[in-house]
Amino acid sequence: MPANSDANLLVGSATSDDAAVYQIAEDRALVQTVDFFTPIVDDPELFGRIAATNSLSDVYAMGGRPLTAMNLLAVPEELPLDVVNAILRGGAEQVKAAGAVLAGGHSVKNPEPLYGLSVTGLVHPQRIISNAGGQPGDRLVLTKPLGTGILSTALKRERITEAEMAVAVEAMSRLNTPGARVGEAGWVRGGTDVTGFGLLGHLGGLCRASGVRAVLDSAAIPVLSAAVLDLIREGCVPGGTKANLRHAEGFTEFSEAVDEAHRLLLADAQTSGGLLLCVPPQHLRAVMEMLAEEQTLCAAEIGRLEPAPPGQANIVVS
Repeated sequence: MPANSDANLLVGSATSDDAAVYQIAEDRALVQTVDFFTPIVDDPELFGRIAATNSLSDVYAMGGRPLTAMNLLAVPEELPLDVVNAILRGGAEQVKAAGAVLAGGHSVKNPEPLYGLSVTGLVHPQRIISNAGGQPGDRLVLTKPLGTGILSTALKRERITEAEMAVAVEAMSRLNTPGARVGEAGWVRGGTDVTGFGLLGHLGGLCRASGVRAVLDSAAIPVLSAAVLDLIREGCVPGGTKANLRHAEGFTEFSEAVDEAHRLLLADAQTSGGLLLCVPPQHLRAVMEMLAEEQTLCAAEIGRLEPAPPGQANIVVS
């Protein structure tokens, strides 16, 4: 196998996938990703944990296992050192929980705190999960409920308590380790994780990259808590979620039965969301059993993939 060849780049930027994949041996490829964001919770250690979980997720979404991680930190000069240490401690704990090694990092001064990781993992070249790997007939399975964007906004607006936010914190802190297992088993070749562009945004990208159409059952979409839809109906919706829906309306066809609240839920900008897996029917039972073993927050079959009719919507929601 030639070294440093473009042919070694198995997944690059062309399909806007979750991470890059570069083959280094017949049975090994590197998965490389980087991600960081501003605080969405007040507790600095919890912020570090959530940001690290989000960064590690891109490796799992490709079917890989994280090997090493490096901190990316930007903080105001006046931020107390104990707060900075708490952020880094939270991140380090999640890297360790993922079975990876924290190998250093870089910090700069910035008016607003930012934290995340650059992560390198390993995947077998024939076991990559890609957003271009979905096939007609695949069942769509989601591993975390939706609603973190709504609940985070509600907390900032003092519409819910810290206790009511706990369900979102638990979801955002949960590692997406099942991605490595389903990839290694060869049960799933297509998928992505659901983050800032919402379920519709990430699924739309998957449909375009895979050349398929998705049919979703809105009643099957899991929600973090009963309060989420009520908060949406009360107008507690972040700007990013509204922008996501406006964008998704260009490639999504909604049934009249799908109300505005459910449409916004499907577009809700997630932080450290779950995996969206394209599961061939013959592997669906095995995948569901494995997700139960992993104690994922949910294992919801929310729809299926079909051939893409020319000129029609990428996603149909009923």
